[in-house]
Amino acid sequence: MKRILKAFIYSYDGFKAIFKSEPAFREDLLVFIIFAPIACFLDISSEQKALLIFSLIFILFAECVNTAIEVCIDRISPQIHPLSKKAKDIGSFLVLLSFINAITIWFLVLL
Repeated sequence: MKRILKAFIYSYDGFKAIFKSEPAFREDLLVFIIFAPIACFLDISSEQKALLIFSLIFILFAECVNTAIEVCIDRISPQIHPLSKKAKDIGSFLVLLSFINAITIWFLVLL
């Protein structure tokens, strides 16, 4: 039980860290806070509501992964290196894909 409690504390610390340091995460969280309730009130099936909400959660997930990649790269070295750029660009692309995913799902469900 103690290990589970510590895991929640570490997770909360991670949330605080990304919330404080990443404007992009705060913007993505705002998108979630606005659109998740909208999804709940739409006249669609529970499965469709879940799909809409999970597509928004995936954006937050992608932003967290992208930030973790950036932090690791910056920790290794502040110098610009082609592999560091590649890792950061791929993380950024992950966020873009998550937005494309969410927009596509919302479009198809609401069409």
